[in-house]
Amino acid sequence: MKKFLLLLVLISNFAFSQMPNISNVWLNNSKPYIGTIGNDKEIIKLKINISEQDKKNDQEYFVSGYTVVENNYTKFEGKFKITKYKDAKSKGTVYGDYELAEEVKGKHSGIFTGKFVYTFKWDKASEKIHSQEIELIGDWKSYDKTLDFKTNLKNQ
Repeated sequence: MKKFLLLLVLISNFAFSQMPNISNVWLNNSKPYIGTIGNDKEIIKLKINISEQDKKNDQEYFVSGYTVVENNYTKFEGKFKITKYKDAKSKGTVYGDYELAEEVKGKHSGIFTGKFVYTFKWDKASEKIHSQEIELIGDWKSYDKTLDFKTNLKNQ
């Protein structure tokens, strides 16, 4: 009976455990992610203004913001989905996928898709995270399917 009760407690703890809410991480301290897009390595800035953890799936985060390439400013909405987490004493790494859909605004709007890697160091003494790095590696495809570019963005 004791073994059954212990098993029941373990199962309920596992079933009700939740991923910590890291939605503020994607906001990047109100700074844009900066990187390149396309073969000519044009500068792209991606700013996330809103980030919320999905209440039904704590591994997903809804985000919205805007992108800027040259003089092209476009709003977007999308999500980040955590697929894997590695913890090594004082360092953590979070892996996942992202999809960001820009508002339909002509030839120069489309969808960003790809993978992200979020690494950070954990100071056990102060219980604070520092040295955060986020990299978004993927593709951007125009809605009319005439443009398809590689993208690479990093937090600042």
